Amino acid sequence: MSATRPAPLRQQLLAELVGTAALLCAVVGSGLMAEALSGGNTGLALLANTLATVFALYVLIETLGPVSGAHFNPVVTLVLWSKQPQASEKPHTTALLFIACQLLGAVLGAWLAHAMFDQPLWQLSQKLRGGWDAAGQFQGVGQWLAEGVATAGLVFTILRAPPGKASALVACYIGAAYWFTASTSFANPAAVLGRMLSDSFAGIAPASAPGFVVAQLLGGWLGLRLSGCFRPT
Repeated sequence: MSATRPAPLRQQLLAELVGTAALLCAVVGSGLMAEALSGGNTGLALLANTLATVFALYVLIETLGPVSGAHFNPVVTLVLWSKQPQASEKPHTTALLFIACQLLGAVLGAWLAHAMFDQPLWQLSQKLRGGWDAAGQFQGVGQWLAEGVATAGLVFTILRAPPGKASALVACYIGAAYWFTASTSFANPAAVLGRMLSDSFAGIAPASAPGFVVAQLLGGWLGLRLSGCFRPT
């Protein structure tokens, strides 16, 4: 797609909606399948969840990237919006519409996964990933740090990827970050929303969600600043 002839906005928004929904469907659906087949082996379940996410992410970026840029992530949208010339036509409006479609897509993707596995559509996760536990004790600073690291690395990878290499590099990075971060690398506020609505292996309790989102926003800013320290690709 020529940079001078972008796709119509309605197609870009549809791509962000469908792409984010498909990504969350892959994350939640593979988590449900892994939970059912792993026999309680959490390492095996995480491996299955990782592989499904990596493959889906690569396919979605390759197929929808030429339409919308394949953000599928409010942090990525905000970072790329911040780099646009201020004279460009209504970039803030487009960014807000992208984010709205991503959040809606995340919810629809989680519900679609539930429907395929005969689960109740409406769920709230009970999986605490930082915050105050039932005993009133605070935990999870490491999880928040991990989300900051994961998101900084994701933004850095996107901004530093050579032309034509972003899909493979982003998929590889997320696959690796599933295993080297304590949080299993959500790195995406839309993913937090979708996974918050799934009481499954991939879920996150509502009480843990705000800390993850704040860490992701800070990580996105750090990734943007770090990428600026190097010569443009």
